[in-house]
Amino acid sequence: MLQIRELRYAWPGGGREVLAIDRLDIAAGRKVFLHGPSGCGKSTLLGLMAGVLLARQGRTALLGQDWAALRASARDARRADHVGVVFQQFNLLPYLTVLDNVLLPCRFSRLRASRCAGSPLQAAKGLLERVALPHTAWTRRADALSVGQQQRVAAARALIGAPELVIADEPTSALDAALRDDFMAMLMQACDAAGSTLVFVSHDDRLAARFDERLSLPELNTALA
Repeated sequence: MLQIRELRYAWPGGGREVLAIDRLDIAAGRKVFLHGPSGCGKSTLLGLMAGVLLARQGRTALLGQDWAALRASARDARRADHVGVVFQQFNLLPYLTVLDNVLLPCRFSRLRASRCAGSPLQAAKGLLERVALPHTAWTRRADALSVGQQQRVAAARALIGAPELVIADEPTSALDAALRDDFMAMLMQACDAAGSTLVFVSHDDRLAARFDERLSLPELNTALA
């Protein structure tokens, strides 16, 4: 699913490398827990995996395709087709309703829309029920929701249309213990049902036992040595 070789990344204008990973392979269907202290490059690595960022050296490939070999528009289209992301800051469109936010990937990707059981609207409603968002919230603007509710909407948006890769950046940080456990069960079940690979970043080590693999970024990232 994901292949990284001789990856080197430095922020534009910065001389020092922040990521240096010689080799990383993540197989299709695996659930990977990625951890490490703040500032070690976890969110940067997720951006590289999703083709949002491009390394200055090395290969970062999704489904055999190196992101760096594609033009920006082709990267956007490929990301829409194959990647669902739960952003740390959610990145919901505040002026759209909850349902319209969840449906966005299907508006950008015919492939994702075609994978929805029934219709994209039915799939969106089903996901919102699974993340336990009240029906009364579905037609509200995203910016009228609480932080925890926005987080659940962001998860539903990432999962719609069964993307091959789901990337989650601290998705449980705003949830209490009960909602966190329900959310994790839903996320795992949804990824299993779709056969999606999950790369999950969290500081909460209590969640690690749910995953197939546990990766320590400080151990992988030789730029921190």
